[in-house]
Amino acid sequence: MKRVIIIIVILGLVGGIVAILASNKKKIDEKNTQNVVQTVFPVKVTTVSERTINDKLSLVGTVIANADITVSSETTGRIIKRYVEVGQYVSAGTTLFDVDNEIRTTQLRIAEANFEKAKRDSSRIRYLVDEKSMAASQWDGVELQYKLAEQQLIQARRALNDTRIKAPISGFITTRNGDVGMNLGINTPVCTIVDISRVKVRLNVAEDDVFKLKNGDRVTISSDALHNETFSGTITAIGVKADDAHTYPVEVTVGNTGKLKAGMFARVNFTQTTNGKALVIPREAVVGSINDAQVFVVRGTTARLQKVKLGNDVEGNIEVLGGLNGGEQVITTGLNTVKDGATVTVAQ
Repeated sequence: MKRVIIIIVILGLVGGIVAILASNKKKIDEKNTQNVVQTVFPVKVTTVSERTINDKLSLVGTVIANADITVSSETTGRIIKRYVEVGQYVSAGTTLFDVDNEIRTTQLRIAEANFEKAKRDSSRIRYLVDEKSMAASQWDGVELQYKLAEQQLIQARRALNDTRIKAPISGFITTRNGDVGMNLGINTPVCTIVDISRVKVRLNVAEDDVFKLKNGDRVTISSDALHNETFSGTITAIGVKADDAHTYPVEVTVGNTGKLKAGMFARVNFTQTTNGKALVIPREAVVGSINDAQVFVVRGTTARLQKVKLGNDVEGNIEVLGGLNGGEQVITTGLNTVKDGATVTVAQ
């Protein structure tokens, strides 16, 4: 009997414990499933302030040579001598290749002989006509022969001169296509000469910025490849027609020291011009795109969505052109939870 009573007591205790645990679990589940509506949002703000604005424009462009010329033959024939190698510097007028000139030398001698004969005939007939010993009509034919002989002599000299292919500019030989024994045709490319005594940086400038520039403006140029060593340059060309991206081609000319190479990337820093003072806000305060920008302004304890007009970047901030006043507070942290009209508390 005593054993039965003990068992009943134990079962009673176990049942009580189970009931308590079940009750606690139910309360916990109800608490976890209960919807908690947040009515106050913690945020961080910054004050709209006025700063002195320097209009900085820095763009990346490509270094190009002052001149990049493909030298081509102006005659036909076989190359009999070559005077240049790739990488060699040549001055304007330097002979690069000789083309077989035997036939053209003979043609020049014949042209010279014909010209001298026509010249003598012209002088003799002119004398006879002046002395009335010959009809003036005969002079016309002789004079025509003289002029034709003169033109043939000029052409023969030019043809012989073309057998010496010369450098049209001073610069470095970057490619060489011609070699001894090669047969040339008219306009056959034989080499390329690049002039980098000065170089240009070609870049595209947005329409909002291009009107701030003018020919003759001084700029500074640097290149990562040269550990940001700076060079001085001048704007020498500004395009008058935009491309499909509404940017305008601009060229900057740089006096080269031999360090800037054609094909390098270079950063052009344009002259700074002071715009005066302007209101600025942090970029992280902006909601939406720059062209359709909004910010949350804190008025009292309420967040209000405000449309604003923005300008240029200003050292990590953005210039405010309209929609805000100095001293107003805009939300910078907590934008992902706050809504227009929400109650906020400013975190310190």
